[in-house]
Amino acid sequence: MASGYEAVIGLEVHAQLLTRTKLFCGCATSFGDSPNTHVCPVCLGLPGALPVMNAEAARLAVRVAVALGLDVHEESTFERKNYFYPDLPKGYQISQYARPFSTGGRLDLDLPGGARRAEIQRVHLEEDAGKSVHGAGGESIVDLNRAGTPLVEIVGAPDLRSPEEASAYLRALRDVLMFVGANDGNLEEGSFRCDANVSVRRAGAAALGTRCEIKNVNSFRFVERAIAFEIARQTELVDAGRPVVQETRGWSERDERTYSLRSKEEAHDYRYFPDPDLPPLVLSRELVEGERAALPELPRAKQARYLGLGLTPYDAKVLTAHPAIARLFDDAQAAYGGDAKRLANFVQTEALSGVVLRGLEAELPASSAQLAELMKLVDAGTISGKQAKEVYAAMAGTARAPAEIVAERGMAVISHEGEITRLCERVLADNAKSVESYRAGKSALFGFFVGAVMKATRGSASPEVVQRVLKRLLG
Repeated sequence: MASGYEAVIGLEVHAQLLTRTKLFCGCATSFGDSPNTHVCPVCLGLPGALPVMNAEAARLAVRVAVALGLDVHEESTFERKNYFYPDLPKGYQISQYARPFSTGGRLDLDLPGGARRAEIQRVHLEEDAGKSVHGAGGESIVDLNRAGTPLVEIVGAPDLRSPEEASAYLRALRDVLMFVGANDGNLEEGSFRCDANVSVRRAGAAALGTRCEIKNVNSFRFVERAIAFEIARQTELVDAGRPVVQETRGWSERDERTYSLRSKEEAHDYRYFPDPDLPPLVLSRELVEGERAALPELPRAKQARYLGLGLTPYDAKVLTAHPAIARLFDDAQAAYGGDAKRLANFVQTEALSGVVLRGLEAELPASSAQLAELMKLVDAGTISGKQAKEVYAAMAGTARAPAEIVAERGMAVISHEGEITRLCERVLADNAKSVESYRAGKSALFGFFVGAVMKATRGSASPEVVQRVLKRLLG
């Protein structure tokens, strides 16, 4: 951005909680079903229908809050947030405003310039609206299957300063929610959505500039681009002495620009008032402490542990990209007990190429037990690293044991020095001129001799023994 200005960015993330039913009724939360098939008098807001709190949603919301270091309050309340959109059947959204169930958390970020901590102001519960579908037969239609789906809204403080920081924040937050099993991180299906509040001010100024909210951006890449465009747009206005209008804006992927949607509502525009049909939400200390004790190892702590095993920062990032991948590596390493770096390399180069991820679910071509046994065969010298790839290809997608495949294919490594010496002598005799050139100073030919021996044995000779024997014979 132009020198002399500073961006101020705060993110509001809406994350769908992984419950089977909606927040205040028993309708299913499954995605992709026929429109308006998961609705009932409660989520449609029909007269006389009464909401009942989903206990599992409350439990998952507490898990999110404790994972992000928020203070969970014993008692909180629900309000009605009033606004009129076609996809909001009741004419209001049940949310938390005056007394949310948790406040005051943080999210640690790893940035190119070093680690930093972003503050989280609050996490509260609310129900989702429906979905407007435009352009269906030239008309706009409304699908209310999502209406009433349980969400947590995670409100970040306005302390991010660049599009890159905003993207890093979203990725780190998504990782935490996925690793604790509260959200599937699916941006395409709308279960993880972001609103970005963006303003600019003169560098060093204490007062905040006029902010604009960019609604419902559904990819990390688009978040960066939308915020970058908005910063440039507002900077140009301020630089020209023109006012920034507080408003809600959308992001056009096609035009790569934000555009005005409507004037930005303030809290009083929503006319919040306590929901008369819902009592206060009371969360016991036993529930809160139970969720805190049950928290799994979070991605950042897991990455630090991996570094202690000798993995590189890149390895640690790749292996914590999804809970199922991290679980595969951890379980395989526990069963293997050998060189963690060797296992990490093999998982990244071979195992991950066939992984299929769907939300929190994963199709893994091989089990942790199969990977551990395969690595043990390499460590024992039974097969070479090259042969391990061949065994894995034959094993992937089956329940077969690596040792069974090795025996079936006669793949045991040749490591007997006498046998390898005879093979090396034959290769050298067949390439007498190359031997003369090597002894005359063309040392690069050594690799040729090694390759010739390995080819003759179809990769089954021990590379270490081959090199040792060749050095002796050529010496």
